[in-house]
Amino acid sequence: MVIGSGFGGLAAAIRLGARGYRVTVLERRDQPGGRAYVYRQDGFTFDGGPTVITAPFLLEELWELCGKTMSDTIDMREVTPFYRIRFHDGKVFDYQGDPDVMREEIRKFNPDDVEGYERFLNMSQEIFETGFEKLAHVPFGKVLDMLKIAPAMVRLQSYRTVYSLVAKYIKDERLRQVFSFHPLLVGGNPFKTTSIYTLIAFLERKWGVHFPMGGTGVLVRGLVDLIEGQGNEVQLNTEVEEILVEQGRAAGVRLKGGQEVRADLVVSNADSAYLYKHLLPARYRKRWTDRKVDRARYSMSLFVWYFGTKRKYEDVAHHTILLGPRYKGLLDDIFEKKVLADDFSLYLHRPTATDPSLAPEGCEAFYVLSPVPHLDSGVDWEVERERYRKKIETYLSETVMPELGDNIVSSHVLDPIGFRDELLSVKGAAFGVEPVLTQSAYFRPHNKSEEIDRLFIVGAGTHPGAGVPGVLSSAKVLEQVLPEVEEILRERGQARVQAG
Repeated sequence: MVIGSGFGGLAAAIRLGARGYRVTVLERRDQPGGRAYVYRQDGFTFDGGPTVITAPFLLEELWELCGKTMSDTIDMREVTPFYRIRFHDGKVFDYQGDPDVMREEIRKFNPDDVEGYERFLNMSQEIFETGFEKLAHVPFGKVLDMLKIAPAMVRLQSYRTVYSLVAKYIKDERLRQVFSFHPLLVGGNPFKTTSIYTLIAFLERKWGVHFPMGGTGVLVRGLVDLIEGQGNEVQLNTEVEEILVEQGRAAGVRLKGGQEVRADLVVSNADSAYLYKHLLPARYRKRWTDRKVDRARYSMSLFVWYFGTKRKYEDVAHHTILLGPRYKGLLDDIFEKKVLADDFSLYLHRPTATDPSLAPEGCEAFYVLSPVPHLDSGVDWEVERERYRKKIETYLSETVMPELGDNIVSSHVLDPIGFRDELLSVKGAAFGVEPVLTQSAYFRPHNKSEEIDRLFIVGAGTHPGAGVPGVLSSAKVLEQVLPEVEEILRERGQARVQAG
């Protein structure tokens, strides 16, 4: 039984099916995808969440496990530039995979940083070769697992933060922002997140940044088709209220309405904090008590505005990052002080730059997101929602999208309340547990639950963490901690003998 149909849950179901398990995925909403939910309105298609696809081989592996080839059904396009980064003064940095172009972009800001960038990228590759290739797909179920990697982590300076490591090699403050923003894509503060996340720079250089034609919802549909092709199923509009436990083991789930469904093992793709706070009764929890869950550090939330326009904005890149007047100060407000600042930085997604079919003829589809504090801030989003959306609209109109207000024909908003109520994220945190060093690897909720047997976790809240590569890797970790099918069948046979 898999609870939740985000990328982690769907990938887990496919890997389980390939191992011989019969799998049912339970999804409480009316369509699969989790954070990759798709909003369709007024002829527009809006991807709800992930829009940056890196390490596509992790997806290709899932098709291969089913004897298929992903490219036969998914048209994946590389996006160039990866990101267009616009500073508050209007100056632009086009971040991309071509080494020569990157050197020229850096030279525009500070020629002396070209050599430092090369050394930073070499360091990013070293961290990638350990942090991603060797550690992302292995479980951290014991303290010994952490001790074994400690020397490598010290050598790679994982005790530093992302910003600190970038600053060691790059001197221009604007370029430091360019090469340190990546943790925000997985819910981390560059000034707090362990520098192991600088591996993303090399990961993007190695595989590029991609977008599937039809949007990320096409990937979700493709994964569901693979599950169904294995003879397994995804049930929608099916909400789990509690994980059943018998003799210290997960034994199935109780659905909303009271129906009990038995299973030999349970995989949760729910927010890990929500799992332990709401789905597994307190009497079975010794480590992840309500107190510990409440005291954990959580990622920021997001304010996401999906909108369609009746005119085209050809000068806007597929991925644009608009940096505000402050960097560290704004991040302190979001992550530490938990106050809604007067200024903001934005990520603007224009999928119709690559796939015009996502909007009606002559129109464009967009979403823009602003990192905001999670619900511990006390912000009343019922009051702030429209004011904040209008503020973003005005800023975009004054910078990269002239006359935006006159051209909006479709609009939808997801704010921290939505992350709490629609996506069941504790505190409305968009990425679950914050990826600081003390909440990484062994210190995150384990892939194989510490509380009861036969309960497993995938998704952003377990190892290795958030982001599409992270949640897909969490499903890959399962292969090392799951019991073999034969073991379960033997136990079933013994139970029948004892019952007889």
